[in-house]
Amino acid sequence: MIGFCSLTVSFSACKVEQIAATQPADITNPNAEPDSVVSEVAEGEPEVEEVAALPYQATEAREHDLLHTKLEVRFDWAKHYLYGKATLQLKPYFYPQSTVSLDAKGFDIHSVYLMSDKATASNLRPLEYEYDSLILQVALDKTYSRNEDFWLVIDYTAKPDEFASGGSAAITSDKGLYFIDEPSPQIWTQGETEASSRWFPTIDIPNERCTQEMFITVDNRYETLSNGTLVYSQRNSSDDSVQTRTDYWKMDLPHAPYLFMMAVGNFAVIEDQWNELPVNYYIDSAYAAYADDIFGRTPEMLSFFSEKTGVKYPWPKYSQVVVQDFVSGAMENTTASVFYDALLVDDRELLDNHWDGIIAHELFHHWFGDLVTCESWANLPLNESFATYGEYLWSEHYYGKDEAEYERWEKLQNYLSEAENKQVDLIRYRHADKEDMFDRHSYDKGSLVLHMLRKHVGDEAFFAALELYLTRHAYTSVEIHDLRIAFEEVTGQDLNWFFNQWFLNSGHPVFDVQQRYQEGQLTLIVSQLQDPEAAPIYQIPVTVDVWVNSRRSSYELWINEPYQEFIITADTEPQLVLFDAEGALLAQVSHDKSEKEWAYQFRNTNHFAHQLASLQTLVSDSTATITPAILTEALDHDFWMIRRLAINALEENLSVSDSMLLRKIEMLARNDKKSLVRADAINALATIDPERYQDVFQQALQDSSYAVVGTAIAGYAKTTANDKASRFAPYHELTNFNTVMALADYFVSEGVAGQYQWFKEKATKIPDETLYYFLNYLAQYLVATDNDSSTKQGVQLLADQARNHPQYYIRLTAYRGLLFFSDQPDVSLMLQSIRDGEKDDRLKALYQSNTY
Repeated sequence: MIGFCSLTVSFSACKVEQIAATQPADITNPNAEPDSVVSEVAEGEPEVEEVAALPYQATEAREHDLLHTKLEVRFDWAKHYLYGKATLQLKPYFYPQSTVSLDAKGFDIHSVYLMSDKATASNLRPLEYEYDSLILQVALDKTYSRNEDFWLVIDYTAKPDEFASGGSAAITSDKGLYFIDEPSPQIWTQGETEASSRWFPTIDIPNERCTQEMFITVDNRYETLSNGTLVYSQRNSSDDSVQTRTDYWKMDLPHAPYLFMMAVGNFAVIEDQWNELPVNYYIDSAYAAYADDIFGRTPEMLSFFSEKTGVKYPWPKYSQVVVQDFVSGAMENTTASVFYDALLVDDRELLDNHWDGIIAHELFHHWFGDLVTCESWANLPLNESFATYGEYLWSEHYYGKDEAEYERWEKLQNYLSEAENKQVDLIRYRHADKEDMFDRHSYDKGSLVLHMLRKHVGDEAFFAALELYLTRHAYTSVEIHDLRIAFEEVTGQDLNWFFNQWFLNSGHPVFDVQQRYQEGQLTLIVSQLQDPEAAPIYQIPVTVDVWVNSRRSSYELWINEPYQEFIITADTEPQLVLFDAEGALLAQVSHDKSEKEWAYQFRNTNHFAHQLASLQTLVSDSTATITPAILTEALDHDFWMIRRLAINALEENLSVSDSMLLRKIEMLARNDKKSLVRADAINALATIDPERYQDVFQQALQDSSYAVVGTAIAGYAKTTANDKASRFAPYHELTNFNTVMALADYFVSEGVAGQYQWFKEKATKIPDETLYYFLNYLAQYLVATDNDSSTKQGVQLLADQARNHPQYYIRLTAYRGLLFFSDQPDVSLMLQSIRDGEKDDRLKALYQSNTY
């Protein structure tokens, strides 16, 4: 699962999410993140949860073992109903049982039968049951032992829209089954955490697993997708005008109920394969031509992960489907991953950002999460930390070390940002709600811990231990100690110290490093400054590189005390001492260095995080005289993100007199091979002297990259040119974030009349990630142009979004837009009505506290 995908850099089922392709991380603030949707964060010390006060969340007890699930479903699109028949094979787990409890949320239960002859599906005996809208309690015909199985047949109607639902930051709704009416009818499901029981009766816990059959009856024009393989499609005879078809999907390998899925819609199906296994992409037909560009590296990922883990992809097929209005970023349903519609992109958008991270994340889950599944939500990092680390492994393999380390650095910043206000154990048996587990700890911190474990034991042992872990626990559920034992068996080492401090404790190390050189000896002083109430004193192996006379030597240190001194022999004073030379630690490190040392570090280390630290420090030091030279060198760096950071740092200090640097930035704007570098360079030129660079902007308007075109529109809009309207007209039809935002800003800032229809049309076509920002521009445009007719229509549009949009953060931004007109009595009443009608607890709290 990739969550937190709405507008932030990447949880993700789940990174992955671009706010603005032309905005890199803030070079002066390593913890900078894009604006969050709802973030009212108090300043001060991090709040460490009172763990003892939180309820202990035990692994769910198993009274029965669910062996097989057969579902026969059809739909009432008008009512948003599912009519289902579930045939369940169960047996007592250990102790004899005379009743069985099933999760079944918000159903109409029509009948429950015991089927005594499975082969012929006959001899149905009615059973007594009690149902409270959450649990179906069935009285069996006798007491069964663990050696006896039985079959239940349950006729029911699922009515997801009529039953109370909730949601979280990671998964915005737990309705389970979703009917999408516009613009293209779709049905899809989302089971994690325990929402599969919103559309079929089951034992909805992560430590359950069963085999599966799905018979899905649909209008013949629709495609279907489910777990496993398609056995047959059969047209049904009917007197109705609507021709229906039943598709039979079968999964012969056991998996958890939360991984069950189905999707129905007008999908184009692009067929691919890997080792003769079907690998198909289900996508809106308008984007079918780009399916291979988006998903086409999946077969290579399958080969890579199979080789890396030592376990061949363990399922009979792999499909990926993009759906409308998904409630998270993506979901790793076994053999059929679901993705949100931000992946509906064309080849021009892919020039700026690829989606390999989220694709690799969901695929790696098919080993870590699907094949081997966390036994409780307390152990969720065994799913999500590994899937997030799968992103790093793929990036390292396919895009290279710099790209992987940049992404790892981003995940470190994500975690550290959350840690400012939340520090909890990775594996936490005490938590208020299972949804609380879906955070930067379970995803980002966990992936960083796995990277440190890999560095500590070495690649060969790391991947050998993963192979043992996956092979031993295939098709079962696991807890954290299963992983530790696998690593101990492979390495022959006791690793309790590592697992205890990283997986079973909160916080992270905060190091203060000081150095002094005297008479041939370098003394390195290392202090651990983290709050002892939030984190332990860590035991950590650290690599330190020392440059003396331009030669590098490496030393291994063992940090295990609050204060330690280490002596290293050196003939002359070192040019640089680099603590954590591999850049592998999950830690905050303070190490004062001179301007000369920071410059040496940038020029002589070959690691993104260390070079970035050099740039950040030098840029933030107003007394550093070498900074311009280092930034000039950074403009020629091989890694595109370093070039971007250099451009953005220079932009704030350049003047029209810096002719050499301006020529260099102009060259990057015209010719850099990376579109995001070109876009940043164009933005820098527009900031410094837009009139002078009109020809650069005109050239960039013809670029294939939307990021470049967007910044070119923004740059040209700053000039006094009188042909803006005609030059921008060809881009009015685009729905890309960069171009839409640039045009919206231009219409607002210059008060361009007659553009309300453009705003109205775009509001129905752009994805939610764009709509969140776009509605604010719409409100500003209505104020700037002050047209009574447009204002009336626009206010109604905002009100409709504030009341009815399925995503809570879109309702919030629409509500904020209406506040521009709150002095109008009818709008004031409208706002009150919206507040009164809101059902989402997050928004209700914001509205009540006036913190919106």
